[in-house]
Amino acid sequence: MLDLAEELHRWTEEGRDFAVATVVSVSGSAPRGPGAALAVDSEGTVVGSVSGGCVEGAVHDLCVRALTDGETVLERFGHSDDDAFAVGLTCGGTIDVLVTPVTAGSPDRAVLGTALSAAARNAPTAVARVARGPAGLLGRALLVRPDGSYEGGLGGRPVLDRTAAAEARALLDAGGTGAVELSEDGSHCPGGLTLLVESRVPPPRMIVFGAIDFAAALVRAGKFLGHHVTVCDARPVFATRRRFPEADEVVVDWPHRYLRSTPTDGRTVLCVLTHDAKFDVPLLTEALRMPVAFVGAMGSRRTHADRDRRLREAGLRERELARLRSPIGLDLGARTPEETALSIAAEIVAVRRGGTGVPLTGTGTSIHRDGGERGVVEAA
Repeated sequence: MLDLAEELHRWTEEGRDFAVATVVSVSGSAPRGPGAALAVDSEGTVVGSVSGGCVEGAVHDLCVRALTDGETVLERFGHSDDDAFAVGLTCGGTIDVLVTPVTAGSPDRAVLGTALSAAARNAPTAVARVARGPAGLLGRALLVRPDGSYEGGLGGRPVLDRTAAAEARALLDAGGTGAVELSEDGSHCPGGLTLLVESRVPPPRMIVFGAIDFAAALVRAGKFLGHHVTVCDARPVFATRRRFPEADEVVVDWPHRYLRSTPTDGRTVLCVLTHDAKFDVPLLTEALRMPVAFVGAMGSRRTHADRDRRLREAGLRERELARLRSPIGLDLGARTPEETALSIAAEIVAVRRGGTGVPLTGTGTSIHRDGGERGVVEAA
């Protein structure tokens, strides 16, 4: 549901009734992971997707029914070999979908409204909902904040609320979304209850060093992937808002000095496009020692060899140098700034998702890797 926070927050502010279908878990090959959502309001407006098209019609009908009867349901969709026209996933996977009405009479409308409002502001937020369990608990919701405080409740069971809040906070800290198995009494022993925990955290950062034409194209690709994008360059004539209107920030500073002072985390992507030793070496010396998700640097193979030598002279060890993606990007034969940005974006996705970067044609590798067996994915 938090997947659609901005739109659903607007609907709650306007007083609309709606039903939301959320993927709880997946197995095998499935187009979208836990947390993917589709919602239908009382006027028939539809937003979102749970399967990329395979079962959208059936899920839409479930949402319409939930708006009519006010019942929360959990439905499983999978591929049917016996009936080619059966509702199912043609990719062969299975998904469990929780369908919840959010109407004026819903017991959890207020807490869900608060959660949607926080998520729409990019405030760190987690929501735990009962996806499997006794009929009286199905769909009940708990809003959990980063400090561990919570509001709402899972059917007036304080011990269960506290346990659920602790589990949700752990997933929120990791920026994850997935299913959690608990007992009805709130113990951690699996059995009796399945909670769907969705978390929403601020978008991951992409910092692009080097205010060149390739950077402008990479900014657009980074925004498309959902990053908060910063462009940094020490040259004020190049690092301007006019040249990078789509960037969230444009910073004039020495790259290594800015990196030292700006917040980063385990989801941060650093793209070094300066290919100038006086910028690259001090910057990469800092970057390769930081716990970020991706460090890549542009340049020819000759430039990379020279850069590698200089970084070794600066004291970097093999383990640190092995983290550097250089030359940055996948081998697409790219030439233009846009093609190069696509190759860089493709490598970032491959690193994040554990992909190989090779064509899927003729391979037997799994297409969807996002915790398909565990039912847990990262938040974007």
